[in-house]
Amino acid sequence: MNNRNIWRTAFLPSTLVGLILIVALTFYKGKPGTLGSLLGFSTVIIFFSVHLIVQRISRDIDPIAVMALALFSYFSKVVLMGAFLVIVSKISTPDSVNRASFAISALTVTVIWLAAEIRAFLRLRPQLPLPKSK
Repeated sequence: MNNRNIWRTAFLPSTLVGLILIVALTFYKGKPGTLGSLLGFSTVIIFFSVHLIVQRISRDIDPIAVMALALFSYFSKVVLMGAFLVIVSKISTPDSVNRASFAISALTVTVIWLAAEIRAFLRLRPQLPLPKSK
């Protein structure tokens, strides 16, 4: 199983739950619920997909460079996420994008993505070298 399989294993249930939330929050909150849940869903999918792309790019480089790349990737995602949230809050009103729908969708899809990614990784069973016994 490679990163593409891990991504697929996490993407499919997350998308299913995200679409269910979009429909449910559309019925509950109307158009603002749709936009809020769609933004929350897409933000989480992009955030976690970037992580797997960086992991794929860095699979054959020095471990210290991998750590630096991972930290840079995480820092960049957090800064861009903050900028995105500020921009959305400045250009939209609660009447156009429901904040609660955004939060519900983002948190639920995050939990589903992480659970599916952990499940996929546990099925991977990587072969790690064992230390030599004395």
